[in-house]
Amino acid sequence: MRNKPLHNLMAQAPRGQPMDTEMLREMGVSERSLSHMVSEAWLEQLGRSAYLLRGDKPTRDGILAFLSRRIKGLHVGGKTALDWQGVRHNIAFREKVVLWGQSAYRFPDWVGKHLTYSYQTTNLFGESFPYDEGLKPLPNGNPSVLVSVPERAFLELVSDVGKNQTLEEVENIIVTMRSLRPPVLHMFLDSCTRLKVLKLVKVLGEESGFDWGKHLQEHVDLRVEAKRLSNKLKHSIAQEP
Repeated sequence: MRNKPLHNLMAQAPRGQPMDTEMLREMGVSERSLSHMVSEAWLEQLGRSAYLLRGDKPTRDGILAFLSRRIKGLHVGGKTALDWQGVRHNIAFREKVVLWGQSAYRFPDWVGKHLTYSYQTTNLFGESFPYDEGLKPLPNGNPSVLVSVPERAFLELVSDVGKNQTLEEVENIIVTMRSLRPPVLHMFLDSCTRLKVLKLVKVLGEESGFDWGKHLQEHVDLRVEAKRLSNKLKHSIAQEP
């Protein structure tokens, strides 16, 4: 069938999600067919290796699914992850999606035309801690869009204080965070290497009065001791002849 690649594409292409050349190839679209579809306006080229069906519009989740194929560890974190799971202080007029990932990435210009976002590669946890711990798609959400569970998102939110986040807003958000799971929160705190984050979580948790806000000082103490021992070891090595 002469138009078989086009028929395959129309049947398989996810609506609202830009497609890269590898994804199109998996759908049976060759480079020659791709060039023809673009010239005949069956596909719109958004940018380098980014295509969309004619008449379609990129959706938020579609863009994130596209980016997840290109950015290692990409996930929705911090304030946005909490908001998507019902933990919010107020509703923003225009959503700014907070994104985290493992590697630097230059976002294509077309992404910014359809999505307001921030992106960072800060690592809050030790090297032995699995990066994808606590990252999963939302129920009934796009399976390619990973979102931090509330406990991890809380640490990501706290780490942003003084950068992209005010302490006042974090305090207001915490009022709605009664349902954090203490065992899960402690698991993330055990592996968190950022002393500033641990100290602020401890203060905010105690002020909240919620069950998860108890017994947080021990994580601060353990990190302080680990840092002291590490510095002592470095000093000892430096003194060796």
